[in-house]
Amino acid sequence: MLEAAAFLLLFCGIIHSYLGEKYILIRLFKRDNLPKLLGSDWFTKRVLRFAWHLTTIAWWGFAAIICCILYSSGNYSIDILHIIAVVFILSGVMSLAFTRGKHLSWLFFFCIAGLCIAVGNNY
Repeated sequence: MLEAAAFLLLFCGIIHSYLGEKYILIRLFKRDNLPKLLGSDWFTKRVLRFAWHLTTIAWWGFAAIICCILYSSGNYSIDILHIIAVVFILSGVMSLAFTRGKHLSWLFFFCIAGLCIAVGNNY
């Protein structure tokens, strides 16, 4: 049953990102009344897109945690800390890529990932 839950999380993430781009974000970004942050609506659009797809990454992280519970190497804590680190590394990369570093969340995401890796490797 947990395999089905993990699969559904992966599937929901794919559908969420695809349909969100196709039916919500594209239509939203065609509007002229988006807030202008840092001088234009470019930053607003990039942050909204980054945040939208960040949800998918989080869901995939939950799927990985479920798989960890199913197929653990013996120490759930270390495995889960490493999964969390990967999720936050991907989140940081997405923040950097989508906003070209202007949204400072990447800094915090990489710090969280580093702390999780450090604790996981010394557990």
